[in-house]
Amino acid sequence: MRILVTGGAGFIGSNFVHLTLATRPDVTVTVLDALTYAGSRASLAGIDDRVGVVEGDITDADLVQRLVGEHDLVVHFAAESHNDNSLSDPWPFVHTNVIGTYTLLEAVRRHGVRYHHVSTDEVYGDLDLDDPARFTEATPYNPSSPYSSTKGASDLLVRAWVRSFGVRATISNCSNNYGPRQHVEKFIPRQITNLIDDVRPKLYGDGLNVRDWIHVDDHNRAVWAIIDRGEIGETYLIGADGEVDNKTVVRDILELMGRAADDFDHVTDRPGHDRRYAIDSTRLRTELGWEPEYPSFREGLEATIEWYRDNEAWWRPMKDATEARYAATQSVIQH
Repeated sequence: MRILVTGGAGFIGSNFVHLTLATRPDVTVTVLDALTYAGSRASLAGIDDRVGVVEGDITDADLVQRLVGEHDLVVHFAAESHNDNSLSDPWPFVHTNVIGTYTLLEAVRRHGVRYHHVSTDEVYGDLDLDDPARFTEATPYNPSSPYSSTKGASDLLVRAWVRSFGVRATISNCSNNYGPRQHVEKFIPRQITNLIDDVRPKLYGDGLNVRDWIHVDDHNRAVWAIIDRGEIGETYLIGADGEVDNKTVVRDILELMGRAADDFDHVTDRPGHDRRYAIDSTRLRTELGWEPEYPSFREGLEATIEWYRDNEAWWRPMKDATEARYAATQSVIQH
């Protein structure tokens, strides 16, 4: 099988490529990545001699048509995905998440190529903290940010291309990922790398916002389960029953890194900050037989901390620029 992985030099995509090459010797992989700040060839270190890397934009129709025509499967990870950045400049999110997905869909339509679309639980909006409900495949979309609204739009394009044009596609909406090779702008690696630099972690608002955490490897195993056994045209939710509020995440990181649990600072909350996400992955588990392999969030978090301790050469070059962007974004949010 020849697969094209968009965003394969980013966080989830690069881990998908590593997992694929480690477990599927019959698969050849080509990565299409714009190699912006969020994607790096360094994320493919150790396997770069086994992966074809094409630097390019998923909105480049000629390039996408050529590459898709050379492959049997497209797995679409590429996305602008940082909520803070979407608040300060929404256009890149429209460009990549909507126009890029349209471009890929037209290519797989033309060439008859199988397509899997990776999305997020943020398209469903949020839940009240005391609500026992969780998101299911039937939950209506109710996005809160430019990021989540553009991901919701991309999901709807996929559904329309399946129904209108017979594109062979599946969709997965996953909860918050953590693990190796995640950009230091994201919540967990930012706290870890700040502590390595002896900088106190920052926590938005009251810190009671709940996210449903899943290790990136468990997410990617679920993606393969959907590709292998999922029903064309269907959506599957991926989650590992890892609901934890942000304050607890920060305290766990502090404790695992030998610091006092209250050694953090509160900062102004961002506009429209969703309160709670929670995934019901019953369909994925019962129909496709998937189960997460990481037994607990804290155990996966400890392994993630060790990865960042051991791989400073990977994240150090992006750290200063990230903190500068964060300071600028906070100014936008506060004004």
